Amino acid sequence: MTAVLTPPVPSPAAGPPAAARSPWADWRGRWPLLPLVATVLLPALPYGTSGGGGPADVASGIAVLVCVGRLLYLRQRPLSATAALVLGLPAVGFAVATVTAADPAAALPGLGRYLQIFVLVPAAVFLLLRDAYGFRIVAGSLVLLAVVQGVTGVHQYVTGTGASYMGEDIRAVGTFGPSDIMGMATVVAYGLLAAAACALRTPRSAPAWLRPSAAVLAVALIVPLTLSFSRGVWIATAAAVLVALALSGRRQALASLAVLGAAGVVLVGGFGIGSEMIADRAASVTRVTSTPDRSVSDRYAMWSAAGAMWRERPATGVGLKGFPDHRDGHASIGLSSGSDTAGAGQEFRRQALLSPHNMYLLVLGEQGLIGLTALVGSWAAILVGAIRRLWLARSRAHAALDCGLAAVALMAWQSVNFLYADIGGPTTVLSGVVLGLAAWWALAEPDRVSAA
Repeated sequence: MTAVLTPPVPSPAAGPPAAARSPWADWRGRWPLLPLVATVLLPALPYGTSGGGGPADVASGIAVLVCVGRLLYLRQRPLSATAALVLGLPAVGFAVATVTAADPAAALPGLGRYLQIFVLVPAAVFLLLRDAYGFRIVAGSLVLLAVVQGVTGVHQYVTGTGASYMGEDIRAVGTFGPSDIMGMATVVAYGLLAAAACALRTPRSAPAWLRPSAAVLAVALIVPLTLSFSRGVWIATAAAVLVALALSGRRQALASLAVLGAAGVVLVGGFGIGSEMIADRAASVTRVTSTPDRSVSDRYAMWSAAGAMWRERPATGVGLKGFPDHRDGHASIGLSSGSDTAGAGQEFRRQALLSPHNMYLLVLGEQGLIGLTALVGSWAAILVGAIRRLWLARSRAHAALDCGLAAVALMAWQSVNFLYADIGGPTTVLSGVVLGLAAWWALAEPDRVSAA
């Protein structure tokens, strides 16, 4: 008699096979992402202090502690040698600039802030992301934050309750207020790029509605981005979108550019959404010698001051947090004492100009060539590594191309935007999150990136 072999019946407690198990089923592997999600979402909460850490900074600290706790508990090697070098290199410049500052004690708060944004938070993001699903959770949080802030900003423009701009309270600033005029534009740009990456390379396992929804969100976020009247963010976003389109393929790039062009014609030409003010704002970038915009001339005067500080101490700079103290001794007489802010629930206020609004010149003036080489070298390695891995992933039909496209676009945006902005305000911690996302795609072990 022939024996009939039947497979064993799986125990109900065992659950479905690993291959069929949803990535969300392993909740124990996902909960460490909660402080990262909180770090992304909490900058939208206004807090009434002009300095110190806000809720998002507290969440980022918790994320770092969770990361350290997991490493100690699991006893794993935290970083590869390459990742440790790239992520830790900026700390060298920070330490040298602190030690060589005229008052090292006064530079210590700057050391802590720089380590938080450019070393600890990126490393925590890098280590807490297990796979592409974790990346998508954090990127989705950026989109959610952008949508909330974008809707708030459009409402401010329509109802005349925004920040003051050319005598009218129409500038979209979201919940960040006129004292952080770049806040809403920054988070909207992050969300736009994350949504665009998802639309260009939608995950294979995603539901059918995700791709059109992501495309609609990306196009819709152009409206609040435009109404922010933030020239530097416009330039950085345009550059990042072009990079993403170039890396997504010629046919898709041409189709996407056609859609974006049509959307621009409809929004600005058809509905006339701030068309005259937008044109004037864009043209003001080049009006430096003839009837210049005051903000433009002040910005260039502070750039010149940062360059003068570097020439005075080319190797190590004037020290972290040293720009405000050395500004008046190096700036031209044409620099104004501050910028006027008002609207969005805030009374008229004169805001001091305490930074050059150019991250590269700020680092050069405060940290010299040593600091600039270390920081920019780290960023360049991340950007080049992210582009290289994305290029290789395209040829192999990688399942996580959406993550790679988002990482490259966000890193490209950050690199260009730092030509017109520096750190400061509640959205600063998001720069660390973006650097961490890009570093994860560029430097993580292949098995982590390929797990989609």
